[in-house]
Amino acid sequence: MIPEEVGKTAAQCRHYAMCKIDFLGTGLCPSGRVKHYVSYYPQGRMDICDGLARGLIPVTEGLVDIVGTCTLCGICDKQCHFVTGLRPLKVMRSLKEFIAAYIAAGQEVKIVDSDPVLESLREIVGHEWASNDPAILLTYSNDPFPLADMQMPRYVVLPRTGDQIVRLVHLANGRGIPYVVRGNGGSVFGFVFTDGIVIDVNRMKSIDIDRDNWVAVVEPGVTSFELQQEVAKLGFRVNAAEPAATVCGNIVCTGMFSTWSNAYGVGADNFVNMEFVDRQGGLFHLNEKTAPNIFAFTNEGSPSPGICTKAYVRMHPAIDDEEGLLVPFSSFSGAVSFARDLSRRRIGSAIGVLGGHYLSTFISPSAELAERVRSCLTEALGIEYAVFIVADRYARETIKGMAGTIIDNRLFRMLMLGLPHLNEDGWLDLIRDLENEEQPYEILLREEMYPVIETVLSPSPETLAQAVDHDLKDFYSSLYARPEMTDLLWLNAFRIVSSRMARHKHVFVFVAYVPLARLDIIEHIAAELKAIADRYAISNDFGFLTPLDLGKRAILEYDYYIDHTDRSEGVKIGKALGEVEPMFDRLSATTKGVRWLKYVFGQGSSRKESFLYT
Repeated sequence: MIPEEVGKTAAQCRHYAMCKIDFLGTGLCPSGRVKHYVSYYPQGRMDICDGLARGLIPVTEGLVDIVGTCTLCGICDKQCHFVTGLRPLKVMRSLKEFIAAYIAAGQEVKIVDSDPVLESLREIVGHEWASNDPAILLTYSNDPFPLADMQMPRYVVLPRTGDQIVRLVHLANGRGIPYVVRGNGGSVFGFVFTDGIVIDVNRMKSIDIDRDNWVAVVEPGVTSFELQQEVAKLGFRVNAAEPAATVCGNIVCTGMFSTWSNAYGVGADNFVNMEFVDRQGGLFHLNEKTAPNIFAFTNEGSPSPGICTKAYVRMHPAIDDEEGLLVPFSSFSGAVSFARDLSRRRIGSAIGVLGGHYLSTFISPSAELAERVRSCLTEALGIEYAVFIVADRYARETIKGMAGTIIDNRLFRMLMLGLPHLNEDGWLDLIRDLENEEQPYEILLREEMYPVIETVLSPSPETLAQAVDHDLKDFYSSLYARPEMTDLLWLNAFRIVSSRMARHKHVFVFVAYVPLARLDIIEHIAAELKAIADRYAISNDFGFLTPLDLGKRAILEYDYYIDHTDRSEGVKIGKALGEVEPMFDRLSATTKGVRWLKYVFGQGSSRKESFLYT
């Protein structure tokens, strides 16, 4: 039997696939790096453990191999704890103990028979890259979206080339078998399930950089983190989404957006060409005159135009003297107005308005510390929101003249490495001693106070590591000794800490395009989303807001948090959606510039003019 505690941990996997990229420099799960199927990564083993605990799959030859290839190296513990606070190693160890006991008891290990379709698939991709083993199929059958039922596919294939995808589509069509394409982890919205063939593009990882034209040509298995790493070596960056998300998948589904969208745009702004295999198995490029017009947009749910096999992504030069800044605010209106002013004046490249939850989670290595930090930021310091900016030295001087208080990277590093002391008596006494009519942060965060702050917080990697489990302290100390881990610019470009937003629960994201000049509309949307969530006792918070098009538009994110293993919370989110959808539909029909991402989904390759200026 799988112990109950272990089963609960396994069921909490968020499917964000961070264990499939080397975002901490720890290396990758050894078996996943070789085998490529989700099942051989920690994410897949978590699903397998959950499936065994619930009696969903038998013990098969494939399952025995999956469990046997785990080396118990512990990489998953470090990676997953950094993002979610989970400790998967106990799950991996329990799986090994389960299989060892099962075999020792002489119980049957099921041999899964092949069939003609599987053999045809293997003729296309190679014998080891197509499977119908339940231990493989299970890990492609569900995600944390609570309103989508589990759906087991019949086959999983991992092609290596675009030509193989063409042949797979022809085979599926010829035999009348449905198929879906899968990126790195899963959509977490229930969109990548089928009872037919799952085409997993994890083996398609090539990156070809055209430095002269500032273009990177990427295959569909390349993630944002991997592309950002490669272009950074040459002094460039790309507008990248979540680090484990595939670049091609993000472009096609939602269009690439981030705080860099202030300068780099969204949708078709981010690429110069794409290659697709259409639903009939034909190959086309977007720059061909005969290609379908996927740059256009229709205000309704639309399927993707096919399987993207290459994206020609725009690269942007990284400036040597850029630095990340935070400008604190006590009000939402003040933060939004400042961000809009920066964007209109073309000051800074990346810009984002962040809330207290985002800020505290962003910088804290544990959920418990994040709660204490948020309390200190909001109640003691008076920081409810902050505007994040990436700026060169000229822009920084201008921003300092525009803003009353600046958290530069030196101060940010001190605060981050001294976090465990941020809510202690010495720090709080310091704040109380400075009380007057100004906000506490306006006095305390002045540059002349830096020596005092350093003395009180004693910032160091070892100090920050006090917040984690004892056996992880050495790892976190060495991790935060690396300068990039406290560098606002690096953390934003690679977005590894943004994935912490769902640490306490799975995050259910609402994203909308809004007119930035209409603060009343923005506040109305946030207030309505909060009221709906509160009605159904759903944890919720403001996410971020990023200006677009010189302050004309903005991307607004508001987040709901649910326990995806609790069916009652699934019922709640279903009821909430029943109110959210008509609210956005009404606003979209009556207010220029309001567009819910639901209708952009599947049309992410559209020109933004097609959906923002209509």
